[in-house]
Amino acid sequence: MVRVYGLLLFLLVLDLVSFGEARPHDEQPLSRIAVHKVQFALNPSAYVKATPTLLGLEGENIQWVTLVYGSPNPSNDDWIGVFSPANFSASICPPENERGFPPLLCTAPIKYQYANYSNSNYKDTGNATLKLQLINQRADFSFALFSGGLSNPKLMAVSNIVTFVNPKAPVYPRLAQGKTWNEMTVTWTSGYGISEAEPFVEWGPLGENQLRSPAGTLTFNRNSMCGAPARTVGWRDPGFIHTSFLKDLWPNSMYTYKLGHKLFNGTYIWSQKYNFRASPYPGQDSLQRVVIFGDMGKAETDGSNEYNDFQPGSLNTTYQLIQDLKNIDIVLHIGDICYANGYLSQWDQFTSQIEPIASTVPYMIGSGNHERDWPGTGSFYGNMDSGGECGVLAETMFYVPAENRAKFWYPTDYGMFHFCIADTEHDWREGTEQYQFLEKCLASVDRQKQPWLIFLAHRVLGYSSGDWYAMEGSFEEPMGRESLQKLWQKYKVDLAVYGHVHNYERTCPVYENICTTEEKSYYKGPLNGTIHVVAGGGGASLAQFTSLQTKWSYYRDYDFGFIKLTAFDHSNLLFEYKRSSDGKVYDSFRISRDYRDILACTIDSCPSTTLAS
Repeated sequence: MVRVYGLLLFLLVLDLVSFGEARPHDEQPLSRIAVHKVQFALNPSAYVKATPTLLGLEGENIQWVTLVYGSPNPSNDDWIGVFSPANFSASICPPENERGFPPLLCTAPIKYQYANYSNSNYKDTGNATLKLQLINQRADFSFALFSGGLSNPKLMAVSNIVTFVNPKAPVYPRLAQGKTWNEMTVTWTSGYGISEAEPFVEWGPLGENQLRSPAGTLTFNRNSMCGAPARTVGWRDPGFIHTSFLKDLWPNSMYTYKLGHKLFNGTYIWSQKYNFRASPYPGQDSLQRVVIFGDMGKAETDGSNEYNDFQPGSLNTTYQLIQDLKNIDIVLHIGDICYANGYLSQWDQFTSQIEPIASTVPYMIGSGNHERDWPGTGSFYGNMDSGGECGVLAETMFYVPAENRAKFWYPTDYGMFHFCIADTEHDWREGTEQYQFLEKCLASVDRQKQPWLIFLAHRVLGYSSGDWYAMEGSFEEPMGRESLQKLWQKYKVDLAVYGHVHNYERTCPVYENICTTEEKSYYKGPLNGTIHVVAGGGGASLAQFTSLQTKWSYYRDYDFGFIKLTAFDHSNLLFEYKRSSDGKVYDSFRISRDYRDILACTIDSCPSTTLAS
């Protein structure tokens, strides 16, 4: 630690650089910390001690650490930052350009907590303890005590180093549907590059012989990022992202798998074992259950990193899905995945949070503004919502069966469901490449085999009573449904589900702002319109509704939650909206119909004349 202190003594403090502003409810908590303004103020009477120093002795990837710390001049503004790698000096922080200089601290903390969090009398005694949860993130950790609050931080003390037994271990598997129905992909993170080890998955039918499938390896560097903070104080080495393709699966069969790395010295590194059930054959008549939501983000179970209550509902949503996992077959997270906003360590924390879900059922994602948008990078919107990530993290950390993951639109099937996932951060209007994909995706489905046709997108391209959409007078993303509603109607899309607006809302079956039926809970026969649902209450801070009342808005809920679709057979579908706080159903409806009802013509779904007529 003397080496760290010595480096810090010779550094100059720079003024805080300004980053692009986001809406207040979209602010990354770590961005509140003025890393560039940190002052060196080591005090021999201040201290931080962390125990245990060696984690994961029994193979754990998550473990609690106890901090004991003290200050001779305590204040309620004092805070503890968690740093990884442990040496967070400017020795590993290159300048942005020839005329730039690295800041005193080259990286923001992974997370932080106020020193008085567990001890309300810290200001009087100057001594306190704190328990923090760490996850395996390919590097060691240290803890620093700061005074001066978040806006004028002064570094007083740095702890001893804490590390996992094997920081490079394979962790946090994420399942996803492949490009065919009988293919499952497994993506995971490790510290092993291709020059050190060969990655693979050992897998097979439960209780039978196992085989090995190789994995491809991806990574990226600081120059892959498009701007700050992703390429400055938010940067953290992502390690290596591996994906293996498990092919020729038997429908609905149970499989077991574990992640492996064969080091070039002959040693094997293994993860724990996991299980999954293969997807049903497209059109297979069986019980099939789908969960959909957007805008979840992450939160810390130890209470840290919760400034501004940015994503207060994310843990509840995660816990509800874990509790009901035996009744879930596939999850679709439609954009605004973890709200890293350029602080890359957050992606590790998110994949750790969802591991019990994503390691067991396919976890499919869509692209949102907080994954993709950055000026001058080809995104449809020129804002700075991605914090400089410009899609690189989402496209690398998760697999989706897109032809080109830089264009994040794709189809996927699950039994009787056919999903068309749009990318609202690229142009979707008529005549564009994405519009052509969407029409092909909707037109290609055989409704006799897959009667339940679902359109998914992050931004609201249909209908929303969110206050800012109402103020624009459109009740939608501007230019949203003008091009697409003719496709929804022509191909008889049952549901269109969106995120982006952080609440829940359901419409009537609607076409061109008009409800095609007054029924609210049980639909029998043709819908004659598409039901639009906003399911953006996955966890990020809630968004207000407008006070205006529209005829097409049937149910609104200002709370965190998610939707669940249950297909009992080809004729019966149950829709449920559940709150994350208790997992109870607060809105629902049923659809019951026969194949001939899908064939029947409705407004603008069939040509007005034919040769026969």
